[in-house]
Amino acid sequence: MIGLAFSFFSFAVLTYIAVMMISGRQSELLQIIGVFSDRTPVEMAGEYHFDVGRSRVFAHLDNSLVAAGTLGIQVLDPGGNVTLSDSFRMSEPAIYPQDELAIVFDIGGTAVRVFSKTEVVVSFETGGVIVSASINRNGWISVCTQESGASKGVVTVYDSSGSVVYRVNLATGYVLSAMLAPDNRSVAILNLTDIGSRITFYNLNSVEVARVFDLPDRLILDMRYLAGGALLAISTDSLFVVDRNGIAEELYEFGGRRPGSFALDGGFISLYLLDHSIGHMGRLVTLDEAGGILGEVETDREIIFLSSGDGYLAALRNDGIVFFNTELEELPASGESASAAGATRVLVLDNGFALAAGDHSAVIFRVES
Repeated sequence: MIGLAFSFFSFAVLTYIAVMMISGRQSELLQIIGVFSDRTPVEMAGEYHFDVGRSRVFAHLDNSLVAAGTLGIQVLDPGGNVTLSDSFRMSEPAIYPQDELAIVFDIGGTAVRVFSKTEVVVSFETGGVIVSASINRNGWISVCTQESGASKGVVTVYDSSGSVVYRVNLATGYVLSAMLAPDNRSVAILNLTDIGSRITFYNLNSVEVARVFDLPDRLILDMRYLAGGALLAISTDSLFVVDRNGIAEELYEFGGRRPGSFALDGGFISLYLLDHSIGHMGRLVTLDEAGGILGEVETDREIIFLSSGDGYLAALRNDGIVFFNTELEELPASGESASAAGATRVLVLDNGFALAAGDHSAVIFRVES
C-alpha cells in the first residue's frame, strides 16, 4: 500500500508539472519550483466564443484560433466562424501547435487528436495515461505515458499517419516530455532523476541510449529544437543549448533570479526573471537564439504570461496587457486593458493583432508599431 501511494503521488506531481509546462501556465509551475501566420490583411472578429467545456486552453493554428476543453476542440477562423468541431471527453486538455497542425491530448487520460484547421487527421487512444505530447514540423508525434509495468515512463513515436514507428521504456528518470528532432531521426526525452534533470537522446533506429545530458540539482522547465538541430532548454537558473553530441553551452545565466514566465517561440526568447524578494520586482529580458541580449528592462509589475512573435512581445500583467518590440520599447495598442480582465493567456499574432484569452472568450487587440 505504501508503494502504491508513493507511485500515485509521484505520478500526480509529474502530471501537475506537465500540465503547467504544456498549457503555458509556467508562472504557476515556478511558484512551486502566437500566431496568425498569414500576413495578408484579414477582418478579425472583436471577440471569440467557444463551446468546449471547462479547463479551456488556447493556441494559434494556421491563421485560426484553437480552443480545447473538457468537451473537445473547436477551431475558429479570423472572422470567428467555426471551421472544425470535434466532441470528446478530456479531464485536463493541453494543446501543442506546430505550423499547420496541432496536437491536443488529455493529461492523465488517453485521448489524442492531431488536426488542421478543417479536419482531424490522426485520432487514437494511448495504452497508458498521458503525461505530455508534442508534434514536430513534419507531423510526427511523440507521446509520453505512464503504463502498467513501466517503471519510469514510456515514449512512443508516431509518424504523420499515426502509425507507431518507435517505442522506448525508460528505467531511469521519470519521463516529463519528449521532442522529436526536425529530421525525424532522433528524440530527446526530458527526465526527472534522483539527482536532477536529465535529457536522454535516442536514435529512432535503436533502443540504446545515444547520449545523455545531466543537470544535477536543477530542474529543466522546457525545451525546443532550433532549426539547426540544437536543443534549446530553459532551467531554473539559466538558458542553454545542447548540441547533437550532448554538449551544453550556456546562453544566459539568470544571476540568482528565478524565471516567472517565458516564451521560447516567435523568433526570439523572452524571459521574466523575478528577484528573490517580496513582491514582483524583476527583469524582463529578450534574447536572440544565440543568446545575444536584445533588450532588458526592470519591472515591479506581476507578469502572468508572455507571448512573442513577428517582432512583438505581449506581456499579460495583473493590470492589463502591455506590448513591446524586441528591444523592449513599449508599443501602443488599440483596445482597453479592462477588456482583458479575467484573461489567463495572451497570444501575439503575426499580422499585428494580439489576443487575450480567458475561460469563456477571447478578445482581440491591435498592436500599433
